[in-house]
Amino acid sequence: MPSFTSPDQGDDLDACVLRFSDLDLKDTRLINPSSSLKAELDVCTKKKYSFAKKKAFALFVKTKEIPAPSFECKEKWWKCCQQLFRDQISIHRHAATQHADEICHQTASVLKQLAVTLNTSKNLKSEVNRNPLKEYFIYNHEVSAWLPDLSCFSPDELISGQGSDAGEVLLYYCYRDLEDPHWVCAWQTALCQHLYLTGKVRIATEGINGTVGGSKLATRLYVEVMLSCPLFKDYMCKDDFKTSKGGACCFPELRVGVFEEIVPMGISPNKISYKKPGIHLSPGEFHKEVEKFLSQANEEQSDTILLDCRNFYESKIGRFQGCLAPDIRKFSYFPSYIDKNLELFREKKVLMYCTGGIRCERGSAYLKAKGVCKEVFQLKGGIHKYLEEFPNGFYKGKLFVFDERYALSYNSDIVSECSYCGAPWDQYKLCSTPQCRQLILTCPACQRQGFTACCVTCQDKGRRLASSPTQSSFKEECECTARRPRIPSELTQQVRLPTSPEPQPDVGEDGPCLCEQQQFPRPSES
Repeated sequence: MPSFTSPDQGDDLDACVLRFSDLDLKDTRLINPSSSLKAELDVCTKKKYSFAKKKAFALFVKTKEIPAPSFECKEKWWKCCQQLFRDQISIHRHAATQHADEICHQTASVLKQLAVTLNTSKNLKSEVNRNPLKEYFIYNHEVSAWLPDLSCFSPDELISGQGSDAGEVLLYYCYRDLEDPHWVCAWQTALCQHLYLTGKVRIATEGINGTVGGSKLATRLYVEVMLSCPLFKDYMCKDDFKTSKGGACCFPELRVGVFEEIVPMGISPNKISYKKPGIHLSPGEFHKEVEKFLSQANEEQSDTILLDCRNFYESKIGRFQGCLAPDIRKFSYFPSYIDKNLELFREKKVLMYCTGGIRCERGSAYLKAKGVCKEVFQLKGGIHKYLEEFPNGFYKGKLFVFDERYALSYNSDIVSECSYCGAPWDQYKLCSTPQCRQLILTCPACQRQGFTACCVTCQDKGRRLASSPTQSSFKEECECTARRPRIPSELTQQVRLPTSPEPQPDVGEDGPCLCEQQQFPRPSES
């Protein structure tokens, strides 16, 4: 992906991560750009020749970066021509003496592209309203132009370390208006395939929401590309990407798609916008607010509500102390839950949290729009960021994630129990009946006794399937969901932690769903 900016926009050399792969750098007529090429440029652009050369040089050096070993105080080294360079002076000297022709080609290409852009933009000035970002995308719309240069890496380097011990999973979202989500979808698909990443990315006119896994090298390159992209670089920073141990193995495939919402709340972004959320609190600020809330003698008479915006099977295995954890199965039920229990929030200060922050963005906007709360706050970066700072804080238990891992552990607390014997247990398994979409908490001892289904209904289904293999179709809903109210009422009890023993995964938040089309159950959109 070329990181091309107008000279008037500043010398942001760190944005130069990628090559101009869509230009013909082998055109020998461009080796010396002093004659015909310069003649094509207007007077203003001629003065910027040194800018283009500096950009080309920085671009070349940037593509040679590799992460430095952990024992080094420096963050990066450089590798070129089978040589290792540990400081900028040596890589700069090497590039200037050994790769002058390549940099000259690159400089000429930058100038040529700038010349065409400036000349054509005069005719399109009224159409694009002099918007530099729009002008940029008009001339760089090929997806291949937005992919990183991997010439200095072998496929083995990108693929190795994809396992759960050596690989990494990225979790992120970015709310910003996108004019062409389908182009972003094509680009993200190509980018993830280019880096051998799996996972899921949701794109909409309101932004992007992704969870991807692969080697640490691949995820690092992915972050660099995202932060250098003109669409997102002014809206995101490195801290917006949450990381955890994992890899490509955590997802069965790559799924990238365009949706109406980047997190499915079930209400059009035109009605409830991400642009009017609650007040963001850092993990430290949120920790102090929770501490103040828990120190009050009578939490039920408090003017504060600590609200978990996740689904019941998530809060079942981990939650903040003293929280209100709605017994809802999908985030799309959250608006109805608020409507049904609106009086509960009247004149209250609400502290909201979710896995990575994205559900709170529009969830808090919906609650604020009701006009009944005193104040609405949300945890910036979600539980993920909170646990990085306070692994032994007020959040107890595991953090549910929407992939093959099911949960992340930051502390030793177990807040849930086996559905059959009541022993402390918090490791989810899929119900043994293939057609069921339930997660079940059953300890090893109960599993050995054959208790592997979520309920009696599913146990019966399993027996019938075993005796009659041709009978393969059952309704997904079983005893677990049939007895649970779709929208629970909290009017008689402020703090209501999940009590139902059989969780049913349905929707992802920051970690979007994996496999709605697979026969066996997985968390899906809510």
